[in-house]
Amino acid sequence: DGGICELCAAAGGTVLWESPACRVVLVDDPDYPGFCRVVCTTHVREMTDLDPGERISLMNVVFAVEKVVRSLFAPDKMNLASLGNLTPHLHWHVIPRWHDDRHFPGPIWGSPQRDALPPRPVVSADTMRGALRNNFILTNIKADNHEHAIARSEYPRPASGVA
Repeated sequence: DGGICELCAAAGGTVLWESPACRVVLVDDPDYPGFCRVVCTTHVREMTDLDPGERISLMNVVFAVEKVVRSLFAPDKMNLASLGNLTPHLHWHVIPRWHDDRHFPGPIWGSPQRDALPPRPVVSADTMRGALRNNFILTNIKADNHEHAIARSEYPRPASGVA
């Protein structure tokens, strides 16, 4: 790659939850409230760069985030995507979609289909943190020093180990 990886150098959004393996961030996108990313802590490009246990753990976090976003925002559909074409650092997009959102039925990165947006649920980052924490407790997903991990903000981090 040669450059500094933006997901190694910065959080990529408001950190909602973090473990040694990954972090969940809220993306600041007014068109898609509840849009989250699950970012692998280690700089790898593909899911198959992880061992099978790491892949399962990462996907369990993705599915838990999807469940929380669905419960808090009541979208018509959820989109899960791992592209990495522009940012080749393993991360998953967890995107709530509504039939009348700006891009529906196309991907959010495509051409807008409409301009005006109806009001969407307003959910604070703190409410999302609490819902994630509760869901992770129920599904036995753990973070080291969980409470501390949720609240801290260590970004930007040094870009050591960037491929």
